[in-house]
Amino acid sequence: MFDTLTQQLDGIFKKLRSRGKLHPKQVDNALADMRTALLDADVSVEVADELLARVRKRALSEEVMKSLTPAQQVIKVVREELQATMGGTQSAFTLPSAKPAVVMMAGVQGSGKTTASAKLARMLKEKGKHPLLVAADLQRPAAVEQLFTLGAEVGVPVASDGADPVKVAKAGLKQAEREGLDVVIVDTAGRLHVDEEMMKEARRVKDAIKPHHVLMASDAMTGQDAVVQARAFMREVDTTGFILTKLDGDARGGAALSITAVTGRPVFFAGTGERPADLEPFYPDRMASRILGMGDVLTLIDRAQENLDADKAKEAAEKMATAQFTLEDFLVQMREMRKLGPLQDLLAMLPGIPGGKDALKDLAGQVDERQMARAEAVICSMTPEERRNPAIIGGSRRLRIARGSGTTTADVNSLLKEFDGARKMMRTMLGGKRGLKIPGLPGIS
Repeated sequence: MFDTLTQQLDGIFKKLRSRGKLHPKQVDNALADMRTALLDADVSVEVADELLARVRKRALSEEVMKSLTPAQQVIKVVREELQATMGGTQSAFTLPSAKPAVVMMAGVQGSGKTTASAKLARMLKEKGKHPLLVAADLQRPAAVEQLFTLGAEVGVPVASDGADPVKVAKAGLKQAEREGLDVVIVDTAGRLHVDEEMMKEARRVKDAIKPHHVLMASDAMTGQDAVVQARAFMREVDTTGFILTKLDGDARGGAALSITAVTGRPVFFAGTGERPADLEPFYPDRMASRILGMGDVLTLIDRAQENLDADKAKEAAEKMATAQFTLEDFLVQMREMRKLGPLQDLLAMLPGIPGGKDALKDLAGQVDERQMARAEAVICSMTPEERRNPAIIGGSRRLRIARGSGTTTADVNSLLKEFDGARKMMRTMLGGKRGLKIPGLPGIS
């Protein structure tokens, strides 16, 4: 999402680092370049100006200008002020003890509101809640069917009884009370912020169900227009917070930097992909680090803890240390790693690697998604004995494996060579030590 902004800021900071001691004029020039970069990223003009005014005041302070590493201090100030602009600290999404707790989802058409409703339901279910999804979007064709499909996918019941959104919402609440469900998520119709009739409908639904939270799904790809939309919804239905959707897209992402500063309401969650599991708590500090190319190891750890099997990772580490790691184990670890999301996103979370796609291209090429898929196909075409003992794979076997996997013998030879090299490298790195914890990730050859 922030590839271009990250690259531009990285270039600005490189210039600052190259100058040693800084003068006020150099700081002002850097801030002018930052302003251009922020506006290019579709950050609200007022938010960009307020942010940079705070940065300038702190950057020109005696403490920064007279420090031994003024450029590093300026970067630190920028990071802290970016974090403050996005809300400062993470705002935990809490629900009252009242049952059922009611969450109303709102947003404009095409913002990903219905999908976000299902993702939120899944997340709450994972935390021990018993949610009910209510399909009260009766305006968009197939919206009700979409929510029923998503509900089945995440294992959450869906209700939609009636032809009027207010009646549908109220019926959903009654059903939750009857069935002892503790959270109701009401998906309302997507609307344009300039459509007064549709906004009246949103107010009617809100007045009828008295939600504990009104969450607005805000498309991060809409840029400055997201701020206009957020203000309209704040005025009409008093939004309590936001879910930023489509943060995995290629747009400029100004909404992420602007929306809290303009509305005073927190971003609770960020949608990072199309899968039901691709919803994460929004951490302003982590997002600021990612924007500045400093990585986001904490989110990477969170993903690993949530998605990876700790027992499989431990078993793989022990096998690596004792030279018992097989192609079968390698296949398991590849599949585990793919649970974490696209490799491009994972690499961008590592510190010291800028988030720009061009900058990551060489590194990503070593672990290209297509190469992993090809390697998986090759291994799946092997017999169990061949996976456990690659040494028996001679010429005729390699030809059979290549034909079975739709690859070439060169691909099979390459995989076997790289696997052998990776196994030797890991054995050397681990030094034969047992019990060493290794994330469930295959080595990069």
